[in-house]
Amino acid sequence: MSFTDRMTRCPRPFEPDQGAETRARFPDVAPELGELIEGAAGCSPYLRTLCEKETAWLPGALDAPEAALEAVLAEIREAAPDGVANGLRQAKRRVALLTGLADLAGVWALEEVTGHLTRFADAAVQVALRAAIGVEIRRGKLPGVGEDELEIAGGMTVLAMGKMGAGELNYSSDIDLICLFDETRFDKDDYHDARAAFVRATRKMAATLNDKTAEGYVFRTDLRLRPDPSVTPVCMAMAAAETYYESLGRTWERAAYIKARACAGDIAAGEGFLATLKPFVWRKHLDFAAIEDAHNMRLRIREHKGLGGRLSLPGHDMKLGRGGIREIEFFTQTRQLISGGRDPDLRVRGTVEGLARLAEKGWVPEDAAEMLTRHYREHREVEHRLQMLRDQQTHDLPTSDEEFERLAAFMDCERGEMEAALLGRLTEVHETIESFFAPEDAGEAEEIGAELDQDIIAGWPSYPALRSSRAVEIFNRLKPELLAKLAKSMEPNEALLAFDGFLRGLPAGVQVFSLFEANPQLVDLLVDIAGTSPSLAAHLSRNAGVFDAVIAGDFFAKWPGREALEAELVGRFEADEDYERRLDAARRWCKEWHFRIGVHHLRGLIDADEAGTQYAELAEAVIGALWPVVVDQFAGKHGPPPGRGAVVLGMGSLGAAKLNATSDLDLIVIYDAAGEEGSDGRRPLASRTYYARLTQAMITALTAPMAEGRLYEVDMRLRPSGNQGPVATGWPSFQEYQKGEAWVWEHLALTRARVIAGPGELAGDFETFRCDLLTEKGARERVLPGVADMRRRIAEAKSPAGAWDTKLGPGRMQEIELVAQAGALMAAEPGRSVAAGLQACVAIGWLDDADRAALAEAYGLCWCVLQAARLLTDKPLDPENLGEGATAFLLRETKAETLGEVQARLVEVTGAAAEIIDAALADEGKDEA
Repeated sequence: MSFTDRMTRCPRPFEPDQGAETRARFPDVAPELGELIEGAAGCSPYLRTLCEKETAWLPGALDAPEAALEAVLAEIREAAPDGVANGLRQAKRRVALLTGLADLAGVWALEEVTGHLTRFADAAVQVALRAAIGVEIRRGKLPGVGEDELEIAGGMTVLAMGKMGAGELNYSSDIDLICLFDETRFDKDDYHDARAAFVRATRKMAATLNDKTAEGYVFRTDLRLRPDPSVTPVCMAMAAAETYYESLGRTWERAAYIKARACAGDIAAGEGFLATLKPFVWRKHLDFAAIEDAHNMRLRIREHKGLGGRLSLPGHDMKLGRGGIREIEFFTQTRQLISGGRDPDLRVRGTVEGLARLAEKGWVPEDAAEMLTRHYREHREVEHRLQMLRDQQTHDLPTSDEEFERLAAFMDCERGEMEAALLGRLTEVHETIESFFAPEDAGEAEEIGAELDQDIIAGWPSYPALRSSRAVEIFNRLKPELLAKLAKSMEPNEALLAFDGFLRGLPAGVQVFSLFEANPQLVDLLVDIAGTSPSLAAHLSRNAGVFDAVIAGDFFAKWPGREALEAELVGRFEADEDYERRLDAARRWCKEWHFRIGVHHLRGLIDADEAGTQYAELAEAVIGALWPVVVDQFAGKHGPPPGRGAVVLGMGSLGAAKLNATSDLDLIVIYDAAGEEGSDGRRPLASRTYYARLTQAMITALTAPMAEGRLYEVDMRLRPSGNQGPVATGWPSFQEYQKGEAWVWEHLALTRARVIAGPGELAGDFETFRCDLLTEKGARERVLPGVADMRRRIAEAKSPAGAWDTKLGPGRMQEIELVAQAGALMAAEPGRSVAAGLQACVAIGWLDDADRAALAEAYGLCWCVLQAARLLTDKPLDPENLGEGATAFLLRETKAETLGEVQARLVEVTGAAAEIIDAALADEGKDEA
């Protein structure tokens, strides 16, 4: 389709005579193209001049604009060194004329216009740099660099920043460049000569682009975005720049590097440098403190440029003023900085693409992103028209009636229509962005929450989280809403006490307070948690980073299951090869998911059984993903595991796939050296020692307190011979022990044993052996006396911690689990759950169905109370000290009206369960068979 066929609009000439005169220079073009040229020339003296200078070239270019642009780029790339300056200026005229007309006619969309302008800028910088570096090489000023390295500029790279980096150059844009060189290419003695040569080449390149001659200029070139430009050379060593950003880099520089792109010279070296800066730009946690920095930057720009005050169109800056282009860019970049460290998909350069990704991932509402995208494109169109008028790097709307009329004609609309649309767009953008950066205060804190304990509030300024003036400033904006919501909770002063514990435990406040300010729903969540679960609030104060997960977009999505969780954690490990950083990554990741389960349970999205399954699957995913990492780390020093490797068994509650919020993990490691005496590595070990130390490495990986805390407590006492036996058990020894030496309680424990990680063949052998062993060792006359004796020993050794202890005591969880395990052993039932075990008791005639139902009812109530209690507090449940929120949670979980009703039901159902168990074990011997 031709240029003419694609035209959708033409400006109407503001100066008809001038437009007609210019059109007359092109008698052979199609009428529609003539109207376009007439309208452009009749509005813009600059475009009129370009038409006059390129009269011979323009008609052919309009026949095939893309091909004409490619020809222009090819011509400058082949220019001789002495023809570069004039060649670039002629090319600039042609690109400016062609893109201007294509823009005005609607032939190219905004992204095509800015993209073509940026492609020309890339080519111009490369050509100018090549010419400048060529001079240094021919003069022998670049040590060790020959003509063959001219295209990579001898190791120098140019980073395009800002709009050029993002491919968004405007019509009369200047270009922001950072010039660096790879100092590792030069010997120490040659470093200073090389740097001097690169500095000269940079200045020559900038002059080629920037200087005005009789032929015009190419691009106004700004080199001041480099580190500390007042004292550093225009071309710096990459190592020096990296050191600066690591130690002194500021938020605005992080934002600038979102759009950075290697555009000329040694592209590979430039991309390598940008890769080293990723940790500087993209923080591993959600970085809501960037909001405050961005807000302060906006205020400083407004103050410096005098852009405050009421929004008025005459002279308004479409870039920096209220509701302008920069506000949309700041909005986008700030959101990218906040979450791009966690989500690499957000690390895109373009503003429009950035908004689309943010909306897609749920970081920005879709309607807001669509509105900002639409207005951004419209703002850029106005910006281009302003710059086309006289080839000025301006963003200011006209101040005179005549210029407003000219701009309206250039945009092919009536002035009143244009002004109304402009004012509406600017206002909508400003109000949206202002509400994001500076939410309105909810009122004076002193007038809110008067009923709360003022002595507690008075102590807050002394807490570590409020040490800095910046933290205090953000918190003071947040405080009125926070106090208002605490005052509205069911038990305000209890919620206040819990929040006080959270605040007191925060080591620093800027990040968390900024996060709350940007996400008010988190304040609701915190108040909910503070009023219900002080222990969870205390956990939050020590691990505030878990709030990241709440706003990550899928916090309230369906539970993914172990397989997906394990794959996600493996993906985290693949992103970093350092062993300790992997362990810390596992801790961060696990806390986020653990917190999610607790919040879902607290808010009634899942019940106690679902929470138990999810806690267990989370632990399984951690072990499943971590075990190969530990094995690989250990094998790197001592060689691969001898024989068939080892499996990790989950015992107890983990084996039964039911954990609570504070469960430790009962584990056993079984290995099969398959006759191999030792490992084959740099530091070989005997097989028994190898697996013992490998097991200890796994325990350390799970339990060691690191920067991100610990994963789990681990209990290995269920292994053969308990604490007296080796931490890892050989497969043949395990089989022999279980067949000939194990006690009844150890066979009972195997009814819940399950392979969590390790090679599939050994896992299958274990499960076959387990099922066979249950059949072999399940004789009733052997099992029941052992169970009766075990029950007696537990009762003598452990006393319940009161009426609300649902784990210990007659008819409570531990006794019912013991009965279920006995039933599973006697029936050779492979299922590991309490329900399966109780059903097995009925199947063998030990219990009847009514007994099973009564035990299941008692166990279910005890489990609900235990799950809730572990989430509410790390101490024994004390109904006298339960707050209103915690009480409401416990009553909801148990489907009761009062705590008294819950306690009465506990007494009733556990009493009935105790009688059933007494009867089932009556007349059984007290000594284990």
